[in-house]
Amino acid sequence: MTLVIDNISELVTNDPALGDGPLGVVTKASVVIDGDTVVAVGPAGAVADDRLDTGGRCVLPGFVDSHTHLVFAGDRAEEFTRRMAGEPYDGGGIRVTTEATRTAGRAALRSALDQRLAEVHRAGTTTVEVKTGYGLSVDSEAELASLAAEATPEATFLGAHLLPSEYQRRADEYVELVCGPMLDAVRSDVRWIDVFCETGAFDADQSRAVLTAGRAAGLGLRLHANQLGHGPGVQLGVEMGCASVDHCTYLSDDDIEALAASETVATFLPATDFSTRQPYPDARRAIDAGVRVAMASNCNPGSSYTTSLSFCIAMAVRDMGMTIDEAIAAVTTGGAAALGRSDVGRVMADGPAHLTILDAPSRHHLAYRPGVPLIWRTLGADYRLPPAGH
Repeated sequence: MTLVIDNISELVTNDPALGDGPLGVVTKASVVIDGDTVVAVGPAGAVADDRLDTGGRCVLPGFVDSHTHLVFAGDRAEEFTRRMAGEPYDGGGIRVTTEATRTAGRAALRSALDQRLAEVHRAGTTTVEVKTGYGLSVDSEAELASLAAEATPEATFLGAHLLPSEYQRRADEYVELVCGPMLDAVRSDVRWIDVFCETGAFDADQSRAVLTAGRAAGLGLRLHANQLGHGPGVQLGVEMGCASVDHCTYLSDDDIEALAASETVATFLPATDFSTRQPYPDARRAIDAGVRVAMASNCNPGSSYTTSLSFCIAMAVRDMGMTIDEAIAAVTTGGAAALGRSDVGRVMADGPAHLTILDAPSRHHLAYRPGVPLIWRTLGADYRLPPAGH
């Protein structure tokens, strides 16, 4: 059975050959899909076996969220409240979530993950990356990796998230564990390896060791860097050929130059800066220098408990110097590039039928009406769609 999505006021394809501007915007459009695949993009009025009339709504590619931590137990609402009252963020609360996650049990973790995936889908996201990083022991990280792999093809091993309590003042010993037994336990379940290169977490040499071990195991490379201040992380990520360096809240001129000369994507996480009261990154400066950028939610219980990329778009336009079109590109083609994907983040014939339909006539409403639930319908996903009722 084919289905035509018809009476579209504005269709963002991300293919300039199909429409106007870099986003390839087509007005008065339709999209024909057959099962999970787009078969035609064109003017309104196309014919198919069935028809979904959007009523003059805007349609975009499904959002691509390239950085999340969706597998965890518990929450840290009290920590957030203290931070809003002026307590600084230092990342140490990760250990609180680790304790809750280690004791939660697989069934509870899977149920919580399904609830978050349902929320992700309602928020218009059709491709999602999921990290481990709240186990920080061989057995617990292996369980989180297995759960992430069941949910999405974009599973990431983040054993080097923070030093667990039992390894305080033994960072190098813990890095050896991450690079050896822990990596061996998770490697068959994950596509990527990641490390938090930051003061209070792992230094440049330790981060390089983790990434080198991951590469030797056949994994793609990702990196948390420059969240809490300037540091070596961005340039280490470029040196190592990471697909993406994430956070990038603090970027020096040398960092910008290195990113612009590389294939590494700078992934901004503005909901984190909102939650931690950090300054927002200067995306305008990076884009003007030729840096390829993405934007993601960083959904986690401590520093960014949101799945809403619409919220991130609004912040990027208001506080990061991005245009609405640049922000949309960052959560579609940018997110796809951060995951090394060319098949998602766009609407094209023979591509996946991943569509986000807004309850609005144009894409501009994503920034124009912040906080309003504008996602009318999300079609398709390449992660596990949870059972009804989640």
